Amino acid sequence: MEVIRAGALTTVQDLGRPGHAHLGVPRSGALDPPAHRLANRLVGNPEGAAGLETTLDGVALRPLGASAVTVAVTGAPCPVRVAGRPVPWGEPVRVPAGAVLEVGRPVVGLRSYVAVAGGIDVPAVLGSRATDLLSGLGPDRPVTGSVLPVGAPYGPPRGADGLAAPSVPPAELVLPLLPGPRDDWFAPGTVAGLGGTPYRVSADGNRIGLRTEGPALVRAREGELPSEGMVLGAVQVPPDGRPVLFLADHPVTGGYPVIGVVPAEHLPAAAQAVPGTPLRFLPIGRP
Repeated sequence: MEVIRAGALTTVQDLGRPGHAHLGVPRSGALDPPAHRLANRLVGNPEGAAGLETTLDGVALRPLGASAVTVAVTGAPCPVRVAGRPVPWGEPVRVPAGAVLEVGRPVVGLRSYVAVAGGIDVPAVLGSRATDLLSGLGPDRPVTGSVLPVGAPYGPPRGADGLAAPSVPPAELVLPLLPGPRDDWFAPGTVAGLGGTPYRVSADGNRIGLRTEGPALVRAREGELPSEGMVLGAVQVPPDGRPVLFLADHPVTGGYPVIGVVPAEHLPAAAQAVPGTPLRFLPIGRP
């Protein structure tokens, strides 16, 4: 597949490379795993096959071989065209040889997923083809003019009897927060008051973390911690006091206090939140 238009931020992603944090390697992988898995299912791939994650304004691709390819676009709903003609989002679509697949700007949400029958067949690094923006592992980001190798199809498109609602946030994004491990570094009542503290999703976020705009959290203790392990979904509070929600390319260690952790099943909606989306962290009980 030739990249005709790379878009604002398009990366090759699969389900990541978990299990290497002790080597300083983040998990990486698709920020909206349900959307990535669905796209692969629609074209007959295994769920972990590599595809493309687009951000903000989509991508345009053209098959270079002599045969048609099957693709599917999921994640943030967006217009999809083949050779200039509208085709369905969320369904397997045949793209004739030489025709341009145009994935447009999302109507709602932020990130769309493009699966190609056979998967994007770039070399694997530590068992994954995911592009990691923090460590630099994995394939380079596609640019206009890049050529992406495609593997042999695994089988016929499987389709789906019904599709789950896309992981796009509501008018206000409410994220459950399990307090700790360093919630005692903040002023009394800070955690309990988070549910009523209004934030907005900042435009400064990326695959490493979702940054917020809003009131600064008041600390009860100054200084930094010795570096300690960071997990997916950790809400770290840097010196400016605005929470940062760690996403797939997050660092594996850090010295700023973590006030709580958002459970992984709520992260796809966070990954789809456009800048300016109202956001609240809702503390939940410890297990």
